[in-house]
Amino acid sequence: MGGEKDSEGAETGRTSLADAKIIYNSSFNDLLFRAQSVHRENFDPNAVQISRLLSIKTGGCAEDCGYCSQSARSPTGLKASRLMMVEKVLAEAQKAKAEGASRYCMGAAWRSPKDRDMETLVAMVGGVKALGLETCMTLGMLSPEQAGTLAEAGLDYYNHNIDTSEEFYPQVITTRTFADRLETLANVRDAGMKVCAGGILGMGETTDDRISMLVTLANLPEPPESVPINMLIPIPGSRLANAEPVDPIEFVRTIALARILMPRSHVRLSAGRTQMSDEMQALCFFAGANSIFAGDTLLTADNPGEDHDTAMFRRLGLMPMELGLTE
Repeated sequence: MGGEKDSEGAETGRTSLADAKIIYNSSFNDLLFRAQSVHRENFDPNAVQISRLLSIKTGGCAEDCGYCSQSARSPTGLKASRLMMVEKVLAEAQKAKAEGASRYCMGAAWRSPKDRDMETLVAMVGGVKALGLETCMTLGMLSPEQAGTLAEAGLDYYNHNIDTSEEFYPQVITTRTFADRLETLANVRDAGMKVCAGGILGMGETTDDRISMLVTLANLPEPPESVPINMLIPIPGSRLANAEPVDPIEFVRTIALARILMPRSHVRLSAGRTQMSDEMQALCFFAGANSIFAGDTLLTADNPGEDHDTAMFRRLGLMPMELGLTE
């Protein structure tokens, strides 16, 4: 794949939008073959990282994200809760580990954490790490100081999705800018943590928006180590409650492009799996997805349960990725 060139004609190492469009629009069979080939060069093709996600603070968020059930600006009927106690979080993390999770993600419905909450968050990180799990948090925007505090606590990953392309972003969110998203990612990276950043499909965006989102991530100074690709779950009361579903083949194409553009990243088949058949998920795994969230719930949305995922893995000959292989 050719990259962009500087004024003297030298390769810059960046992926051009034009090149990414050519890859995305290639024959479906050729696209999947290329994606699977890249995947096999970098990962065990039959190992899938199992992560668990816990909502440590639900609802009441000041943002107006059109897809989210937790926005205080949307009449979704979700009741806001306080930040969870550390002991409860650690008990849930212990159960997740016993059920095969290797990474534990903690999410809070905030625009950004308040300084008074940092001590509790640090205690959560330390406690989960002591269980032998990788740690991840998603708490909204972070200042450099907050990112530094979490890094010092030992937080492995920070999730902050860019959601969509820069061009379509204002149609989804108005309370923060696309540049704000990138600034938080830079603060996380500068603090020494790994980055988890992806987006959501099915919000009314175009194919070009999806491609542009992935090109933005691939062209960061260092691509995210983890790239969650979500299918919109329409939430009654949210602004995107009536959005048209994304075409399954287009979704698989997006997974394949993510794998090709970011060969060493974990590509996570994230929200929306309850709306996918096992056959669609199998195509996503073949296209290079190698991470899922397990458990019955995903923050406030339904998720396939452990029994269903175990049966699907058995049918496909897949196995959970061991902790030491997720770096």
